[in-house]
Amino acid sequence: MGNSRNMRKYGEGCGMGRRNRPDLGGRFSHLIVLLAALILIFTAPPPVAAQREHIVHFSGTPYELHVYKIFGHKPGKTLMLIGGIQGNEPGGFLSADLYADMTLEKGNLIVIPRANFYSIMLNERGPNGDMNRKFNKTTHRDHEIKIVTILKSLMAESDLMLNLHDGSGFFRPRYISSSLNPKRFGQSIIADAEEYVAPKSGKTLRLGEMARLVCQEINSQIDNPLYHFRFNNHRTMEPDSPNLEQRGSATYYALNKVGIPAFGVETSKSLPTIELKVRHHNLAINSFMKIMGIIPEHPSIKVEKPALRYLVVTVNGGQPLVVDNKKTLSLKRGDTVFISHIEANYERGLSLDILGLGGLNDARQKFVISHPTSVVVRKDHQQCGWIRLGVKDGPGQRPLEANPLAQYFVIEVNGQERLVANGQVLDLIRGDRLRLLATWTSTGQRGVFAINFKGFVSSEDQNTGDDRKTLIQTDQRLMKKWSVRGKGERYRIVAEKGKNEFGEIYVRLTEPVIDYLIVQAGKKTRYAVSPGETLLLENKSELKILDAKANFDAKDGLKFVLKTAGNETPLALGQTVREKTLKGIWNREGKSTELVAYRNHTVVGSIYIALRPLAADAGETDKSS
Repeated sequence: MGNSRNMRKYGEGCGMGRRNRPDLGGRFSHLIVLLAALILIFTAPPPVAAQREHIVHFSGTPYELHVYKIFGHKPGKTLMLIGGIQGNEPGGFLSADLYADMTLEKGNLIVIPRANFYSIMLNERGPNGDMNRKFNKTTHRDHEIKIVTILKSLMAESDLMLNLHDGSGFFRPRYISSSLNPKRFGQSIIADAEEYVAPKSGKTLRLGEMARLVCQEINSQIDNPLYHFRFNNHRTMEPDSPNLEQRGSATYYALNKVGIPAFGVETSKSLPTIELKVRHHNLAINSFMKIMGIIPEHPSIKVEKPALRYLVVTVNGGQPLVVDNKKTLSLKRGDTVFISHIEANYERGLSLDILGLGGLNDARQKFVISHPTSVVVRKDHQQCGWIRLGVKDGPGQRPLEANPLAQYFVIEVNGQERLVANGQVLDLIRGDRLRLLATWTSTGQRGVFAINFKGFVSSEDQNTGDDRKTLIQTDQRLMKKWSVRGKGERYRIVAEKGKNEFGEIYVRLTEPVIDYLIVQAGKKTRYAVSPGETLLLENKSELKILDAKANFDAKDGLKFVLKTAGNETPLALGQTVREKTLKGIWNREGKSTELVAYRNHTVVGSIYIALRPLAADAGETDKSS
């Protein structure tokens, strides 16, 4: 349309309005202009469109690596995002995941949401060693080094690199407490130097200045001062650096070998929710994009519970079948199965495991099925669904064994069904609710055996030894003497028929622990208070417990009791204690009131509440940045 407007404007000044006299020169000139305009229309380059590339390395393996390159409508600088280089830090890879679908007005992104998918599926930092310490290695003996080599090549295409992590505690330049000190990395922007002169370009990279600008912008959007970000200079190149191991990290390689600014973004593992970790990562990424002049369409935060809808399964090369979550696909022994697609409420981070065959990720691989099994689907490391592969005998085949083992136990934990293979350990938090639903045998039969939780008796008068469908509260009625080694930490669950055992799994119990409570005092002010600490309140404050950072779901059975001078006041999560109630429970002797947290029937921690002295300083202990 721009060329058409230019053509009309040019014609208006060429005698086009003369009607009575023929003007051959004017007509000839008009023809020339018209021809030139047509040439421009058909030869001018089209408007620049946003483009994207999706590259998959090591497809169909546990090390599957997805790389997303996103190019803006207008050219600009390129930011590289690495998430999931350490598999037990979900804030980083879930945040990076949101940017893989982004469109850009200007600039470019290179997004690697899950650099170490294998460690993510296992929910471990690095089962084969820390990948973020292998950037100074050159050998290609393991998959991690192959992935690192790819990441290095992508750094060479970038102008700045961010490595997204979740760190412990809260970084402070000087020691304040065990969770706030220089050895904690949470809520910090990490660089390897204050400034660095890139050898190839000669440019001075002012890392500290950039990081402080980012921290300032992030902190303006975070209400709780405890969660504010700070610049953390690791001084990696200096011989007295306390972080010399970082010389094998991604940021150090990007800075020293590629010559681009590189930062580690660390949200705290102690933040109360995964949504908050993702949001803080997003704030940091968006701030760096702003500094680089990259104009995005901001992603939304999606951290809903993963759920499988169906699998697309091909049997013996035939027409693909759709098998819904928790359904059974009937096969004959020797059938070949190929699972081509996982349909869930997420697109990335999905893997499937055909139990007893293949490895951790069996998607898009052919397997011959000789016995009944199950296909477990995971989002990252979290089980989100399964299907059953049942096997029947075909003509001319020998019958399966007549007295099979219990190969799988169907267990309900806190209302969610899980599948546990014979011999495996089920990790629970004491207080979790358990139901033993059924077993599956190697013949595909369900419900053949009784299931006995050794050490649990639902009724002393009627102890049948079959605990199927009985609600088991793991903080009640468990007999310590029947546990493995008698410590009350590990119990056997056995599939039985008569006096014989045909399979077993183990339950391993961990004590429930609260790291800290999120407490609101008054109308707006919120505090993070760890067990044993004292919360100082103003004389006319209200009190509300908003959330708890714990090793269990805070919404599952968590309740509180305010105790003072022999009086007890029950308090639920989210319930407001009004000033009138607080006045009634203050200890007039000047002692603090104890707030005790229970999970079901177990005390999991307590904090203390006291009136703030008039001369107390209400400011934050650490003012440095």
